[in-house]
Parts: sequence; structure tokens; C-alpha cells
Amino acid sequence: MVKQLRELGKSLLAAIVAATIVILFVFETVSVDGTSMYRTLHNNDRLIVEKVTYRFRKPVRGDIVVFKCPSDTSKKFIKRVIAVGGDKIKIDNDKVYVNDRLIDEPYTYYIKPTDNIIEDDRIHNFKETTVPSGTIFVLGDNRYDSLDSRFKDEVGFVSDKLIIGKEFLRVYPFNKFGKVR
Repeated sequence: MVKQLRELGKSLLAAIVAATIVILFVFETVSVDGTSMYRTLHNNDRLIVEKVTYRFRKPVRGDIVVFKCPSDTSKKFIKRVIAVGGDKIKIDNDKVYVNDRLIDEPYTYYIKPTDNIIEDDRIHNFKETTVPSGTIFVLGDNRYDSLDSRFKDEVGFVSDKLIIGKEFLRVYPFNKFGKVR
């Protein structure tokens, strides 16, 4: 009986250690807070974020990433990678150019242009700039309602060191369970 209890204790300890390692180093769950990624992601969606990939490679254009906000690292943001270190980025009247090419963005959403929030020129235009090495330029899919790299003082270019991981799987709502498209 004592031997069986010892074996059970060892198994439980091993399971706890394995779960801790997975939670700390491999996966994390996050909840979407807000509409900056609307229509791709909705408020209160729950995602599993995979934290290993970027230890071996840099983010690529189109990845949906979770990162610590540069101006307040206690906050986590979810955005789409638009440009990476060395790319030239420019936004001209809501059209996004990377390396002088207009990019196709079927995932973007624009609210009606009557709202006061979109009177800020930073939303529509971003002077051509080269993304510094070791950083990414991110945008929310809901372009008129997203605090992202266009806002230099709040977010700006995001250091690779602030990236937590990339979207792996939507787990809630259950009817949308699966890979985010």
C-alpha cells in the first residue's frame, strides 16, 4: 500500500512539473479584450498562444502575435504582423505598402468614416519608415479602432523581446474552435 502511494505521489508530482513547464514555456491562454482585431477576433474570444516558435525564428508578415505593450508592459496586445525588421512600411490614405508594394489585406475592417475617432491622421497615414532590426510593425485588423504601431508613443515598433508568442488556436467560443483564419 505504501509503495502504491509513493508511486501515485511520484506520478502526480511529474504531472504537476510537466504542466508547469508547458504553461510557463510552451502555451498560454489569453482572452481578447476589445475590437481591434474585429472581424478576425471578437471581444472575449479565448486563444491558446504558442510561445516556442519565436525562440527559433523571427515573426513573419501575417502572423497574429501577442506581445507586451511597449509603453506599459503589464498590458498584453494581440495584433497582426505587417512588417518585420528591414522592411519599409508606409500607409497612404489607408493603403498599406511594404517594400513599396501595396499589400492585399482581406482581413481588414473599416467602420463608417463618420466617427470622430478616425479624424486622427495617424490612423490613415504613416510616413515611409524602415522597420528597425529586432522589431516588428503591427496593426489591428479593425483599422479605425486599434492602438498599434501607428501610434509611436503608445506602441510604435515592437521589440522581438516583448513578443510572448503567436496565435495557435481559438478555444472559445466553441462554435469557432480551431485555427484563426
